[in-house]
Amino acid sequence: MRKLSIDELKRKTIEGFKQAKKTPIIIVLDNIRSLNNIGSAFRTADAFIIEAIYLCGFTACPPHKDIHKTALGATESVDWKYFSTTLDAISYLKQKNITIVSVEQAEGSIFLEDFKINREAKYALIFGNEVKGVEQKVIDESDYCVEIPQLGTKHSLNISVSVGVVLWEFFKYLKK
Repeated sequence: MRKLSIDELKRKTIEGFKQAKKTPIIIVLDNIRSLNNIGSAFRTADAFIIEAIYLCGFTACPPHKDIHKTALGATESVDWKYFSTTLDAISYLKQKNITIVSVEQAEGSIFLEDFKINREAKYALIFGNEVKGVEQKVIDESDYCVEIPQLGTKHSLNISVSVGVVLWEFFKYLKK
């Protein structure tokens, strides 16, 4: 084995990314306080060619040096919109017939590996605040709630990890 050089990876240009067929997923960040988590979500969205990120509530928006530090330029490739509330974003998404999925531990949630992904659907995946998670009123407006199984002593994962885990699960199924 030999590590590949940057040139050998043949990564898309920003223009190439903009023109590429997107994975039919929108990431919705529900009042995320950490600028590093926001930047990480952008970088992961770029990796999986996600359609867009919706930044809601007090979630910071680009350009910001601390978002850029983690995003490494992904704020230029991934489209994003800001909504004053996550409920406003959900209302907008529902008008476009997008399936709303909150990522949260809740009564009636479905374990991620058991969730039946529909290749014909477009999804909005909502990730909640680092302390409070996804707000109950947001869960109430969601079509589904999925949960990442966790077997250790902690009851949550960092949002950047959750974004990566959930996107990978959706991506590998949608791209088959």
